Amino acid sequence: MTERTLIISPNWIGDAVMAQPLLQLLRRQHPERPIDVLAPAWVAPVWRAMAEVETVIEAPFRHGALQLGERWRFARQLRQRGYAAAYVLPNTLKFALIPWLAGIPKRVGYVGESRYGLLNVLHRQDKKAPRPMVAFYAALASAPVAEVSTELPRPLLMVAPALRESALEAAGLQADRPLVVFAPGAEFGAAKRWPTTHFARLAQLIVQAAPDAQIVILGSGKDRPVGEEIVALAPAVRNQAGKTALQDAVAIIAQADAVVSNDSGLLHIASALNRKIVAIYGPTDPNHAPPFSEVSRSLYLALDCAPCRQRECPLGHHRCMQDIKPEMVLQAMQQMDLA
Repeated sequence: MTERTLIISPNWIGDAVMAQPLLQLLRRQHPERPIDVLAPAWVAPVWRAMAEVETVIEAPFRHGALQLGERWRFARQLRQRGYAAAYVLPNTLKFALIPWLAGIPKRVGYVGESRYGLLNVLHRQDKKAPRPMVAFYAALASAPVAEVSTELPRPLLMVAPALRESALEAAGLQADRPLVVFAPGAEFGAAKRWPTTHFARLAQLIVQAAPDAQIVILGSGKDRPVGEEIVALAPAVRNQAGKTALQDAVAIIAQADAVVSNDSGLLHIASALNRKIVAIYGPTDPNHAPPFSEVSRSLYLALDCAPCRQRECPLGHHRCMQDIKPEMVLQAMQQMDLA
């Protein structure tokens, strides 16, 4: 039986994208080993866009539940696939149980939630100087060390042309017109969201500068109300949030001429697809999870209260996002020859 590698996915889309360089490094080390990924259904389409992944196994567990019996039965099934190593990316006990129950010899991950014994190659994160997310995951490819190489591959996703064409058609978009994607959502919390009034004003400015541009909003069903607020002020914008499956959203982003995004999963998808990006940061540090596109701009005011890393603005003014004006974003786009 061919030895295989198992990756246990994080629950966040952006984290899954930023873990992709780990797969590139593992493939270099063991090109003969197929790589499988165990992932929640809502993250699975991201892994399917990675060339290194042979099989995506959708996790059958309820979010947040231990389900010990179900994990034991699932682990017995995994045992039959002949894994030589497992890399546990979520920092939780319940996911570390699976490779241990499956008898996978090498079980790699970070210290967390009493995982001693369940994992046998333990890495540690310096809380005073946390690694950026790409380096955080990429470090798992090597023996535990204090330093991680700065020469890391960048995240990379791939979408077949046929999937791009079908996704554009389904969304009513035209391949021969400029396409700008707005990603106004942020699953983490409202503090990471650029104001809807700013997105709407930016849309108006883009249409003035490029009347044939198509502007589409992408996101989950939770982001649809935010999208409707933008469309109410800028009717030229098409709101596909909640109407487009993640697989199709990835394909649309792959076709985009420009992406304007909060610090969110879609930002990192755009980065891994090497789109031109304007990334808007407020309560989070752009150095921790930056875009890796060849052409990108990160807008960050670095206020005294930032980065607070809070879900809601603790001071109530949200200046870190409010004070990034639409004209500033348009200027960044113009510097990249996008508007």
